[in-house]
Amino acid sequence: MAAWHIGVFIGGLLVGSFLNAVIYRLEKNESALKGRSYCPRCKHQLAWDDLIPLVSFALLGGRCRYCKGRISPQYPIVEIATALLFAAFFVLQTEHVFYLLYLWVVTSLLIVLFVYDLRHYILPDKILLPAIGIVLGYRVFEVWGLGFAWDLRFVVSGFAAALFFFAIFALSRGRAMGFGDVKLALCMGLFLGWPNIAVALFAAFFAGAVAGIALILFKKKGMKSEVPFGPFLIAGTFVALFWGKLIVDWYLDLLLL
Repeated sequence: MAAWHIGVFIGGLLVGSFLNAVIYRLEKNESALKGRSYCPRCKHQLAWDDLIPLVSFALLGGRCRYCKGRISPQYPIVEIATALLFAAFFVLQTEHVFYLLYLWVVTSLLIVLFVYDLRHYILPDKILLPAIGIVLGYRVFEVWGLGFAWDLRFVVSGFAAALFFFAIFALSRGRAMGFGDVKLALCMGLFLGWPNIAVALFAAFFAGAVAGIALILFKKKGMKSEVPFGPFLIAGTFVALFWGKLIVDWYLDLLLL
């Protein structure tokens, strides 16, 4: 089993490397499936030994072999985050292979959205809409393919979360919340269901508030500065996936004291 864990971790590193290419080429409106990888600074095509996840970054000292320009730490961070998430889901979901593959695909899309929104303050429809489609398709497959009863918690959670965010978007005229966050909330609700969506939203708003206060205190942002909320929503999604039940049980026990 340890060999499988190592294999999944290495596979996650490779997927993370591909996700970095998707993130970069998405901004440039280029296909991540065509053409050789190249240095963003000098545009020199990269050899195979420049593209080994984590290893190449470490051996090259975080610099391009050709122009000596610095390589963004985003690249190893995305690679190792993807590998850790893939391995964690493998440990938790080895009995349901199709669900495991589904988690890996959605996780990959969420990682792209996380980094892209953090860098460019936008949640691109090219990634977000397929994520919604995949999650909704999986819910339909549960009914028709696996014979499960339709669980309205996922549908209600998705549309309730989207409606809540749409109200914020409409009332603030887009100043407090972007419409991309509305679509992401729909995806989250369909993905997590109730009560995990509540855990994810609470974690996102709490972390967002703490980060916002910290940025203001350290004078990195002002009171009217824009801060992308998508990364907090996505981080909250993973908190709910891994610890949602524990948090809900702890909260219910607290109420019963």
